Amino acid sequence: MSASAADARFAAILTGPILPTLARLTLPVIVVIVAQVFVTILEAYWVSRLGTEAVAGVALVLPLVLLMGTMSNGGIGGGVASAIARAKGAGDTARANALLWHAVLIALGFGALFTITILLGGPLLYAALGARGGTLTQALAFSGWMFGGSILVWLVNLLGAALRGAGEVKLPAKVSLIGAALLVPLSPLLILGAGPLPGLGVAGAGIATLLYYLGALITYVIWLRRGSGPLHLHGHPLDADPVRAIMGVGLVSAVGTILSSLTIIAITGSVGQYGAQALAGYGIASRVDSLLVPLLFGLGTGVVTMVAAATGAGQHQRAWAVTRLAAALGFCGAAGIGVVLVIAPWLWMNWFTADAAVRQAGTLWFHTAGPVYGFFGMGLMLYFAAQGLGRMRGPLLAAISRLSITAGGAAWLAASHAPLLQVYLAAAVGTLCFGLINAAAVWRARPV
Repeated sequence: MSASAADARFAAILTGPILPTLARLTLPVIVVIVAQVFVTILEAYWVSRLGTEAVAGVALVLPLVLLMGTMSNGGIGGGVASAIARAKGAGDTARANALLWHAVLIALGFGALFTITILLGGPLLYAALGARGGTLTQALAFSGWMFGGSILVWLVNLLGAALRGAGEVKLPAKVSLIGAALLVPLSPLLILGAGPLPGLGVAGAGIATLLYYLGALITYVIWLRRGSGPLHLHGHPLDADPVRAIMGVGLVSAVGTILSSLTIIAITGSVGQYGAQALAGYGIASRVDSLLVPLLFGLGTGVVTMVAAATGAGQHQRAWAVTRLAAALGFCGAAGIGVVLVIAPWLWMNWFTADAAVRQAGTLWFHTAGPVYGFFGMGLMLYFAAQGLGRMRGPLLAAISRLSITAGGAAWLAASHAPLLQVYLAAAVGTLCFGLINAAAVWRARPV
């Protein structure tokens, strides 16, 4: 693609019909997310062939891997996409390229920080979480590879975010799909071995993942160095202004991802006090969230680009129109899922368990949380719109409120031996506030 063709494609983001344009930016990302979920499930299956200690060791590391992914993609990556889309919307390609270079420098810094922190503190952290003997050995083997290559992960994710911000969604989608297809045979080969090739165990899972990121990074760098697309990667003098433009949105967004993770941990810990069956029921039911959030993230990436581009171009009414549409889509889509699960929770629960007590705990969660799913979907879409607007104080307040209400309320109720329903209600009220506070914040930021 020539640079002029890329500029014409980006111009369509500012002038094209909103819903079709949003779909064009969103669908490739959603396809990639579905493919990545499939690969993750398949990799978990191959690791399970190594035994219980391997599964437990990887399970201890995965939350940190997921945290790095959400921080680099939706957190700092959101700041990169937003800043570049605003620059492209204003027609300032030179600034967009400067932002791209500074995104590389930020990726190097955060990647090195994760590597040093986890490699030095990992043994103590995993031991504190209960890892002993073989489980600790397996956790350290997987963690050593995954976080030893943190810089690769951060570079790929921030470069991908930069491309999305410039309206180029097809290249990241192609890279991810090809990588997913290669990982399907590569992961079991490195984990279990074949013929004369010895299996590397959980280290093989980490190596396979890093090989994907290495290939993706090489592809991105070659493409961006050519300068034939919407962005051109080349060196720039270090400047505080591009860093502020990225981190002003990205750092607050990254804090938001941490608060979201803490919210999930808090409600899980409180439910765990009601016994294994309650925890299992909640765990099965809440898996719906782990499927819903990535799909909403896919939609949100398009929202960030369109809102930021319109804001940069001074098209504030268009930015507001995109925001309203995104909020409506998020609310209606999530609320629709919630209604189905309230009416027929067995559609989900019966797939995973035949235990009546487990089903009851999961059904109670759907009956309590299902009615507010729409507010979560709306709140998350408004969070992405706020990234595009470059105004993150409201979403940060919403995340803090959700954590405070959910964690504080659930912990107090669990300690008071209140019925499980009340613990679930604390989580539902926290979600409701998350949606309403985001709505109020974005409403205040609307053009008048």
